[in-house]
Amino acid sequence: MKMKKYNAPSIAEAMKAIRADLGEDAVILNSKVVVTKKFFGLVKKKSFEVVAGIDQVEKKQAMPSLPDLNSSSPQPASPKPVLAATEEAATINRELIKEITDLKTMMEKLQRQSVQSQYPDELLSFIDYLRSQELSIELITAISDELFSHFKGRTEEIAFDDMRIVTEGYLRDRLRGVEIGGLSYDKKYINVLGPTGVGKTTTIAKMAARAVLEKKKKIGFITTDTYRIAAIEQLKTYAGLLQAPVEIVYSAEDYKQAIEKLDYLDLIFIDTAGRNYKEAKYVNDLAQLIDFGELAESFLVVSLTAKERDVESIIEQFENLPIKKFIFTKLDETNSIGTIFNLMIKYNKGLAYYTDGQEVPEDIEPGDTGKLLELLFQGESK
Repeated sequence: MKMKKYNAPSIAEAMKAIRADLGEDAVILNSKVVVTKKFFGLVKKKSFEVVAGIDQVEKKQAMPSLPDLNSSSPQPASPKPVLAATEEAATINRELIKEITDLKTMMEKLQRQSVQSQYPDELLSFIDYLRSQELSIELITAISDELFSHFKGRTEEIAFDDMRIVTEGYLRDRLRGVEIGGLSYDKKYINVLGPTGVGKTTTIAKMAARAVLEKKKKIGFITTDTYRIAAIEQLKTYAGLLQAPVEIVYSAEDYKQAIEKLDYLDLIFIDTAGRNYKEAKYVNDLAQLIDFGELAESFLVVSLTAKERDVESIIEQFENLPIKKFIFTKLDETNSIGTIFNLMIKYNKGLAYYTDGQEVPEDIEPGDTGKLLELLFQGESK
C-alpha cells in the first residue's frame, strides 16, 4: 500500500489534495486536528493532518459480457462466470459501503475535534465532565459558548468552581420557566403515568405516605393496572399500612363509580397501567379511562436507567395530555443525571420528585433546582 500524509487548513482541501495525488480509490487511514498556540495560548491556529493510502494491486478483470440473445450463432453456456461476476460486484458494493461508513465516522470525529479546538484547554476538561453526565450535545455546546464568552481574554488559570458557577447560572435561567416542586395539595386527583417497569406503584406509595405523615391528609387509591395481579397486591399492601381504601377499575364506568365512592377523601392517587406507551393506542385508551380535568394533577414517571431516545418517544405520545411535571426514578442506579436537565429543558416540563431507592417513604425527594445542580456536580474531579 502506498501511504502519504497531508496537512491542510481544512478537511475539504486535504481531500482535494488526496484525490489529486492518489486518485478516487484512496482510503483515509487516520486523521486529527492539529492546533498551534500563539500569544500565551490566547490565539490558536488549527489545521488538519490526514493520512491516506491506496492499494497498489492489479485491477480486477472486467465482468464478462453476456451472450447476445438476438444472435443466431450458437453461444457457449457460461453460467459460472456470470455468477462469479455477480458475487464479485456484491463484494465490491459491500467494501464501498464500509468505506463510506468509515469516512462518515471520520468526518463526525473531525467535526467534534474542530468544535473543541476553538475552546481554551482549561475548558476542555470541564466540557468532558459535562459529557460524562450525559448532558445533550445542544446543552453542552450552549454552556461551552457561555463559558468561552464569560472567560474570554482572561489570562490567569480558570478554576473548575468558576466554570461551575457560570454553568449553574445558565441552567437556572433555562429552567426558570418550568414548575419545580412536589404535590401542590390543591388538586384532589393525582394521576401517575408511565411505562412498565419505572416504579410507579412504589413512587405512589412514597407520595401518599408523605401526604399522610407530613400533611395529615386523608388519602385513597384507584388502580387501573388490572393487567398485573402483583401490582394490585402491592398497592393493597401499601394501602393497608396507610389505612387507606383501594378501588380497582376496569372501565370508564368503574372509574366514575370509584371517584364517587372516594369523594370524601382529600387526595386520591391513581395508579395507571404500565404499557408500551410508544404506541398511541394505549395513550388514547388511558385518556378515555381517567379524568384529566381541572381537579387532577398529572405526573409522568421516567426511569433514569432507560435510553433517552426511548423516553423521548414516550413523552411525545403524551404531548396532548396536561402533564406539567416529571418524576424521575432509579437515581441510585446511575452515575449521571444529565437526562433530567435534557428532558426538562427540551419539553418545558418541571420536576415533581426524584427517587433514589426502594424504601417507603424515605427514598423520595421533591424537586429543587439547587439540589439538582448539587447532584450534577457531586462527582466532579478538579
